Amino acid sequence: MTATDRSIELISAAAQAAADKLAHDIIAYDVSDVLSITDAFLLASAPNDRQVKSIVDEIEEQLSKELGVKPVRREGDREARWVLLDYVDIVVHVQHSEERVFYALERLWKDCPELELPDDAKATRGKAAEHAKLRVEEDTADFGGLR
Repeated sequence: MTATDRSIELISAAAQAAADKLAHDIIAYDVSDVLSITDAFLLASAPNDRQVKSIVDEIEEQLSKELGVKPVRREGDREARWVLLDYVDIVVHVQHSEERVFYALERLWKDCPELELPDDAKATRGKAAEHAKLRVEEDTADFGGLR
């Protein structure tokens, strides 16, 4: 079994919405062969809680506006460290960068095929590492300058 055309349409729209809000490392997996509860997972991350919430809000707004769908479940809003949007056909995970590294969902789903994403979403790959490197350099500069 493979992800349905509808699932791929939802994943693509959600990935574009996440990219529009500067999510990092957007990736999607076709999990239809290993899970019976959904066709696909979309993973995205952000360096802070406020941006996680902004990405989630944008995904929800765009999927509602463009495709007329709303999530049947939304979890993790309060802390905004890992927010899950369940659209039945797809599940969207938007994680704080630290949670993304700790839980390493990619490791769990690495044997599942990746789904094609819009170019803007593909361009986000490696952004979390780039952002982390900049933070280390800034922190080092701050410490060295004793600010």
